[in-house]
Amino acid sequence: MAATQTQEKNARLEARITPEQKEFFLKAAALTGRSLTDFVVASVQEIATRAVRDHETMILSIRDREAFVTALLNPPLPGARLRKAARRYKERSGS
Repeated sequence: MAATQTQEKNARLEARITPEQKEFFLKAAALTGRSLTDFVVASVQEIATRAVRDHETMILSIRDREAFVTALLNPPLPGARLRKAARRYKERSGS
């Protein structure tokens, strides 16, 4: 984020709001010690970050969770390739 803050800000964002909304936003900005622009940008950034994070978070269904937990509790036995690799590792490492 620091790299973005040092870059020149040349993109604009406009929104039409009611006079009541503007007064309310100005009051909130003043209470937090920010300018209206800083307050709005920080608020939108926070909400956008949360929206993207929530969208990208994997939400498992009950069936998927049960399959995942079952695989953790009862993992499959190692296959031939894994057993061979483990044997080679032990031989080379002297374990």
